[in-house]
Amino acid sequence: MTLPLDGILVADLTQNVAGPFCAQILGDMGAEVVKVERPGRGDDARAWAPPFWGDESATFMAMNRNKKSLVLDLKGDAGLEVLKRLVAKADVFVQSLRAGVVEEMGLDFAGARHLNPRLVYCSITAFGSRGPLRDLPGYDPLMQAYGGLMSVNGHPGGEPARVGTSIVDMGTGMWAVIGILGALRRRDATGQAVDVTTALFETALMWVSYHAMGYFGSGEVPQAQGSGTAMIAPYQAFPTADGWAMIAAGSDSLFARLVTVLGVPELADDERFRDNPSRVRNREALVAALSARTRERKTTEVLERLRQAGVPSAPILTIDAVVAEPQTAETGILVTAPHSRLADYRSIGLPIQWDGRRPGVRRVPPRLGEHSEDVLTALGYTRDEVRALRAKGAVT
Repeated sequence: MTLPLDGILVADLTQNVAGPFCAQILGDMGAEVVKVERPGRGDDARAWAPPFWGDESATFMAMNRNKKSLVLDLKGDAGLEVLKRLVAKADVFVQSLRAGVVEEMGLDFAGARHLNPRLVYCSITAFGSRGPLRDLPGYDPLMQAYGGLMSVNGHPGGEPARVGTSIVDMGTGMWAVIGILGALRRRDATGQAVDVTTALFETALMWVSYHAMGYFGSGEVPQAQGSGTAMIAPYQAFPTADGWAMIAAGSDSLFARLVTVLGVPELADDERFRDNPSRVRNREALVAALSARTRERKTTEVLERLRQAGVPSAPILTIDAVVAEPQTAETGILVTAPHSRLADYRSIGLPIQWDGRRPGVRRVPPRLGEHSEDVLTALGYTRDEVRALRAKGAVT
């Protein structure tokens, strides 16, 4: 399968989640990604465990397939010179260094463009390049807090709750990829370098965009809604005899089907529930009336009846159930590859297909420095020069 970014070389000077996820997506799409890591410990995410898979951090394994690992000591001139040679040859340079460090290295946009006038340069930042917080570090839970996500997550009156995945980090990685793809198109048209910047804080704000729009329109501060949403009812988890069922009856016709299935068709004619705005205003009474009926049956029976009636609904699956779900298998999104140190590598693949085919795993997540020599020789260093760099400690 010829992938869309086949032939594109990416220099990846990022760690943790946002930058590595960006680079992994580029790698999944066919780019040759060289992950530059520190001597000794490499990417911090290598130590973000347990859980482990073998002796590898599961977090690192999830964000770093289809890459090569090059270990450089960037505190010395020799290691920095290797990085500059890589940047000079690359199509894309992704970096997430804290404010000031990349300038000291001479690899800010101006310095990198001097080395490579056709470079797509992507900075993944915490708060962006302007504003009073621009120099602060950023991590996903801090951004979920600062960007308002925690205020609308969880249950009313409960303690603040973080979304249970690194949604800001991973979302920022996705925005970075979108920016890079647009920049590559522009670079190819103009022959000129392009500077792309994205920020964790801005991603958090984008995730609450419709909450912000509701506030702009009404002046009311959005609140946490548990499993539901503020603007649609019924649209949440309902209790059953043995658990919960998620029900999303987002239109009047779906509501009529729902109440018929539950044996309370008269609710469709109840003035309190005649349309969605009315149902939202009378949510408490509506949920109580529907819950009284859903509690009478087990989850599987509730879902079977709702699906037969065409009412959108779903079980609330745990991760083990999700990966065992037949639909998961049929999509082909679980990608596998042989692994030299573990049972076969298995992960969630790219949720995109080209001509009906999904990219696979060309390279499992690398050991620290696994490809240093390969990368150096590809950059034109001789074997003797590689040995000399190793002797200096510039490369491991």
